[in-house]
Amino acid sequence: MDLSKFKWTREPEYFSIKDNKIEIVTKPYTDLWQRTYYHFQNDNAPLFQIETAEKYFSFLVKTDFTASHQRFDQCGIVMYLDSENWLKASVEYETERYQHLGSVVTNNGFSDWATTAIDAAAKTMWYRFSRREDDYRIDSSPDGVAFRQMRICHMHHGKGKIQFGIYACSPENSSFKAIFSNMQLTECQWQAHDGQPPDKIS
Repeated sequence: MDLSKFKWTREPEYFSIKDNKIEIVTKPYTDLWQRTYYHFQNDNAPLFQIETAEKYFSFLVKTDFTASHQRFDQCGIVMYLDSENWLKASVEYETERYQHLGSVVTNNGFSDWATTAIDAAAKTMWYRFSRREDDYRIDSSPDGVAFRQMRICHMHHGKGKIQFGIYACSPENSSFKAIFSNMQLTECQWQAHDGQPPDKIS
């Protein structure tokens, strides 16, 4: 991908872009979250995004979070439209035993959070972000070959031009180096669904 077309939303204090690899050093108390459940809000994570009006595509990236060590340290993919409309997917550090592979979708200022526990030994993860008009799909893979669906969602303001890319943050008093590589933009890998016949009513 042509990284010169990407722009920072909240440029990090420390970062490096070289040979199609991006390194971000997070700052403490940075996060993306809106309202839901405990009404906490934070909107200060650095984002590196590209803009497009293309309605059908897939974006792939490999993340390396070997250095994460504090609860909620995270790095992954993001589609950030504005402070109240965005989505993200990442692995969030929890303990020395497990982490959370999860995603957050925020529509009109309210975030959700869907997770599954994975072994703390995992230090890299691939993501594939796919768009079909204003519907989106996130897949993940430990090896960049076999991808599994994490979620499908609708973005209320996700039609027309969007911005998408990568992010990293440390919601608690922490800092770590997140590494992104192997970024690719491809034809949409999320195939159309032909639907199914309605249930028969006896």
